[in-house]
Order: sequence, then C-alpha cells, then structure tokens
Amino acid sequence: MTHLPIALALGFLAGLHTATWGMYKDAPHEGFTWFRYFRSPMLGLVMALICYLVARPDLSRPGPILLFFGLVYVLERGAIEFWKTFLRDEDQSKYFIPMQFAVFGRVIHGKSERLLIGFPLAILIVLVFLGVHWISRRVTPQDGVSILTVFLVASISGWISAFLGAWKDAPIEGFETLKFLRSPVAAGLYGVLLAPFTTSFLLIICAALGYTIATLETYKTFLFPSKPRGKFAGKPILRPEMLERRKKFAVLYAGIWLFLIAHFVLAYAKPSGRGLLG
Repeated sequence: MTHLPIALALGFLAGLHTATWGMYKDAPHEGFTWFRYFRSPMLGLVMALICYLVARPDLSRPGPILLFFGLVYVLERGAIEFWKTFLRDEDQSKYFIPMQFAVFGRVIHGKSERLLIGFPLAILIVLVFLGVHWISRRVTPQDGVSILTVFLVASISGWISAFLGAWKDAPIEGFETLKFLRSPVAAGLYGVLLAPFTTSFLLIICAALGYTIATLETYKTFLFPSKPRGKFAGKPILRPEMLERRKKFAVLYAGIWLFLIAHFVLAYAKPSGRGLLG
C-alpha cells in the first residue's frame, strides 16, 4: 500500500474542489458551515480508499494520478447527487429548481417513490458503464484506436449527464441546445486527453466525466460570479457577508487546478506509451 497516502490525498483534493465551487455559489443563499464544507472531502477520502483497494493503481506517474483524481471526482459527485435527489428530505421552497427528484417540475415527496425510481436508474447507469467496459475489452485492437472513437465513447458519460441535467432543469428553465451539448463535447475532449494514459475505456469515461463536471462548474461559478446558481435564480441573498468571505477559498481552488494542469503537462512531457492513444 505504498501509494495509499497519495490516493487518499487525491481523494481529499477532489472533495475540496467540489466543496469549494459548491460553497462559492450556495453560501450567499444558504450560509456556510464547516461540516457541510468538509462533507465532500471526507466522502472523497472514502471513494479514494475504495478505488485504491479495488484497483491498486501505480500513482507514481502523472498520468495515473490524473485518472485517479477524475475517477474519485465523478464517484463523489454521483454519490452526493444521488443522496440529494433520492434520499434527502428537504424544504424545496427555497429553490427555484427543485433538488429532489421531480417529474416535469413536480417534486416527488415520498422517499419510497423516489427510491423506486432512483435505484433502477443508478443500476441502469452502472450497467451502461460496465457494458462499455465489456464491449471495449473484446473489440479494441491491440495497436490502439482512433481519436474519433475515443471521443465518441468518452462522450457517453457526458450524454448521461446532459440527459439527467435536462430532466431536472428544462421543465423550469427551458431547453437549450448548446447547454445540452456542452457535457458530451467536454467529456469527449477530456477522454481524448486522458486516453494516452490507460487502455481502459471504463476508466476514461469515468475520469472524463469527472473533469467535465469540474470544468463546467468552474466556468459557471467563477466566470459569472454575479449570476446566481440556477437553483437559486430569483431567490434573495440571505447571507451577503459570504460574498466577500467566500473569496478566501478561491486561492485554494486555483491551487488545485494548477496542480492538475501541471500534471497534465508532466504527463505529456514524458509519455509512457501505454494508453489507447500512446
């Protein structure tokens, strides 16, 4: 377990990343608590531990580090979103867009009803990912695949994210084609960037979606800081002091991105040649 500390550190960093953009957008409306802020970092630790014990990756090189970070990121996000959507009972009146599962904007309040939908949906998504893994292991040629193939396969996770996002947001905000296509395109591009570091399509589509979420949330949060998050559109700012206080976390957030960018540079500077595009 020589690389376990690295794995745990990456899981904690992934959780800090998600916690920071979430806090930056939500705190002016909901307030700030350290317990809520460290919820994602602690879950990131758990996900990192599970992933490490299952896969035992070699985290001595930049490529595997990038893949592991993206994998833990998407698992943490998936678990949190499942909890918020199907398990948590919360007053939805404070939101413009409901956070609990809704059908055409109508919230399903019964937890048992939500779970009857949530568990089959989660199983279906897992089966799609495993199906990609199973098929790719049998049809991928030994000498690698084309960039277009990697892009299209990696975009699958982005399409899943886009459909789920449209189901939640479109009945309230309306459907936007460019917004809908954003996740599949980003996931496909990240898949191409990550493909030189692994031969596993399963790992590529998972990590690519993790980086897609990180990138799009960064774009929405920090490029448009004065625009309220969709779920709080039109809602009053109840904690105006957080507008200034939250800026202190931006340095940490930028530091995590610099860490990732540096590892992308290092990974491409010394390619291992062991990936689908290597």
